[in-house]
Amino acid sequence: MVEQNIVVNVGDIIPELKLPPVTRTTLALFAGASGDHNPIHIDIDFARKAGMPDVFAHGMLSMAWLGRLLTAWVPQSQLRTWSVRFLGITHLGDRVTCSGQVVEIFEENGERRAKLEIQTRNQEGEVKIAGEAVVCLP
Repeated sequence: MVEQNIVVNVGDIIPELKLPPVTRTTLALFAGASGDHNPIHIDIDFARKAGMPDVFAHGMLSMAWLGRLLTAWVPQSQLRTWSVRFLGITHLGDRVTCSGQVVEIFEENGERRAKLEIQTRNQEGEVKIAGEAVVCLP
C-alpha cells in the first residue's frame, strides 16, 4: 500500500501482480463467483464448436486481477476511475502478470490524484488487456 509519507512521481511503477497459470479450475471458480457461466469459458465441446481450440479465460477475470493490482497499491476507497480495453484472449496455461505505471499526477476535487496506465500480459509479453485508472493519493 502507498503509505502517507511516500512520494509518488510520474514514471513510478507499481508492484506487479504475478498469477499462477490459468487452469480449468480457475475458470470454473470464477464462473461460480461471478455468475458468468458462458459455456465458451467452461465447456470444451462448446468452445470447439465455436471455432476455438479450447476454453479461455473470461475477460472480466483479467479485469478482476487488475482490480487486485490496484487495491494492493491503494485501498479500494481511493480508487476513483478504472477502465480497460480487451485486446486478446487469455488461454489456459497463460501466466498472467498485471502491471501499472504512474503517468500523471494532478489535483481534482481537492484531492491529489495519480493516473496510471495498467495492463495484463502473458508469459510471452503479449498484452491482453490495457487500460487506465485514477487513484487518490494520501
